[in-house]
Amino acid sequence: MFGLTQKAFEGVEKLVELNVQLAKSSLAEATEHSKALLSVKDAQELLALQAALLQPSAEKAAAYTRQVYDIASATNAELSKAAEVQVAEAQKKFTAAVDTMVKNAPAGTESAVALVKSAVSAANNTFESVQKAAKQATEMAEANLQAITSTAVKATQAATKVAPRQPA
Repeated sequence: MFGLTQKAFEGVEKLVELNVQLAKSSLAEATEHSKALLSVKDAQELLALQAALLQPSAEKAAAYTRQVYDIASATNAELSKAAEVQVAEAQKKFTAAVDTMVKNAPAGTESAVALVKSAVSAANNTFESVQKAAKQATEMAEANLQAITSTAVKATQAATKVAPRQPA
């Protein structure tokens, strides 16, 4: 349990570090943007400046989202791995207990023993199926996030290219 708590805390620590870096860079960028806005001489220059700022902001937002997802995904993978080890150990102990019970079962209880073995086997199969489904769902969510991020960045790039051409 201590190991799981430590892994979760490490994930939170990484998120805090990422957010501190984001706050620092955002403050520096806000200062630079303010200076740039104060030096604008006309509306056309203002539109060009806004368009130039739009694309990097979208790309940074997409990168931040990806980093948060990576941290959460890595933490989840570590927690899942630790949980799988614990579940596997519990399954071994339970199976050993069932095997001991089966060996010591009184004569005439063969059908009950077969029923217990069947139930344990079905439970193990169900658990394995749920694990596989969870892994597939995680992989699909990651693929969807990548596709959405890519689409958002491309849309922003397209909007940035169109924006400077619009009349003031």
